[in-house]
Amino acid sequence: MRIVIDILLAVGFVFALAGVKGVLQMPDAFCRMQASTCITTLGTLGVILGGALYAFFVMGSVSTGVKVLFIGLLIITINPIGSHAIAKGAYKNGVRPDKEMEIDDYGRDFNE
Repeated sequence: MRIVIDILLAVGFVFALAGVKGVLQMPDAFCRMQASTCITTLGTLGVILGGALYAFFVMGSVSTGVKVLFIGLLIITINPIGSHAIAKGAYKNGVRPDKEMEIDDYGRDFNE
C-alpha cells in the first residue's frame, strides 16, 4: 500500500511541476491562469488521494481520511470556478490575449 501512496504523491508532484513550468512559459495572462488552475486541481489530486490512503490504511484514521477527501472535493469544485471568475474579471477590465481568438465568448458576454 505504501508504494501506491508514494506513486500518487509523485503523480501530484509531477503535475505541479508541469504547471509551474507552464506558468513560467505561457505567453499571456489567460494561459498562465489556465496553467495555475491545473497546478492546484490536478497537482493536489494525487496528493489528496495519497494522503487519504495514508490516513485510512497507515494511520487507521477514518475521520482524517474523510476530511482529506472533503478538502480535495472542495479544491476540485471551487478552483475552476474561481479561475473562471478571475479570467472574466480580467477580460472585463481590458486584459486581452496576445493572439486573436477565433471564438470570443467573453466578448459576446460583454457585447463587444
